[in-house]
Amino acid sequence: MKIYTKTGDKGQTSLIGGTRVPKHHLRIEAYGTVDELNSWIGLLRDQPIDDHSITSLLDIQDRLFTIGSQLASDPGKSRMQLPDILPADVEMLEKEIDQMEKHLPGLKSFILPGGHPIVSYTHIARCVCRRCERLLTHLMEDAPVNENIAVYMNRLSDYLFVLSRYIAFLKNTAETPWQPRM
Repeated sequence: MKIYTKTGDKGQTSLIGGTRVPKHHLRIEAYGTVDELNSWIGLLRDQPIDDHSITSLLDIQDRLFTIGSQLASDPGKSRMQLPDILPADVEMLEKEIDQMEKHLPGLKSFILPGGHPIVSYTHIARCVCRRCERLLTHLMEDAPVNENIAVYMNRLSDYLFVLSRYIAFLKNTAETPWQPRM
């Protein structure tokens, strides 16, 4: 099988199930953003961070492939059996958040992204996750999408925020609180 098919040369692509849509279709934007997020998480996983976080990020990457496959499918035409996002996947993120927060001081203000390259990468992943979440909620206005996907993405952005703080903690990097100019 060749990597190039030439079927997308005129700006259309196929969903699982055979439906042809423009490459700028909201569904394509949504799963393309999931793919972008997965790449950022791969970059995070390649950094010198703790083994537990690496294992969690691998699990998250698997779930993002699951989400991408769901979004790449035409819900009305696809007969292919695909993996799904379950409430247990959301619970895993919540447990990870709770474990990391045990080590972190409470927040008294917003914090500015940065302080260490790995912290910055994590914040970029969080922002891409938020964009994905916005695209998903837009898509959900017009098409059926498993509600667990939206919940997972919301919790994943929370996880990435807390992970950025946890990495700052592990790297002994000070957080910079936002002090609004008045």
